[in-house]
Amino acid sequence: MSAPSQTQRQTLVVFDFDGTLTHRDSFVPFLRFAFGDRFFCRRLLRLVLPTLSFLAQRRSRDALKAELIRVFLSGVSVTWFKDAAEDYCALRWNKLMRPKALEGIAEQLKSGATVTLCSASPELLLMPFAQRLGLALIGTQLEEENGLLTGRILGSNCRRAAKIARLEAVYGSLERYHLCAFGDSQGDFELLKAAQEAYWKPFR
Repeated sequence: MSAPSQTQRQTLVVFDFDGTLTHRDSFVPFLRFAFGDRFFCRRLLRLVLPTLSFLAQRRSRDALKAELIRVFLSGVSVTWFKDAAEDYCALRWNKLMRPKALEGIAEQLKSGATVTLCSASPELLLMPFAQRLGLALIGTQLEEENGLLTGRILGSNCRRAAKIARLEAVYGSLERYHLCAFGDSQGDFELLKAAQEAYWKPFR
């Protein structure tokens, strides 16, 4: 069966989150918000050597993030994390979100397109934001056991080629869609390259 023509394709709109819809990163500031300054700073000291290794190009960005998650989230209650994420969304929404991005999302939803967030930030953190925006959500998944986070990523960090793989796992081949993508970093390159409409650092 041949692929549908361009005019027959459903539009799939994919928004990156951090830096694209927001003024800044969300995950590390969330950790500081959730754990408090003293705990955050103590745990951050454990990441000095991994960070230096990353800066010296001996450790990948994905490996550094995996270490960050291990250091901060091993043994953390899933319920506690979700509650903290709800509070973070409620209290930091106005400072975090770009007003023009909210307008852009509203326009895409009004158009009848299928619209989703696709982010390297943890899904558990972004759930309240996705719900408030009225969007589907694909993000980095955190492994859980008996109601606790293990400190490990389930699968892979949702960036670069992993974004394409995760999107296709949910929506099927992206060739079926007219793909419209919004991003702002190297982690979005493959997604933007695959899109018929690609928007780099929009809403600024």
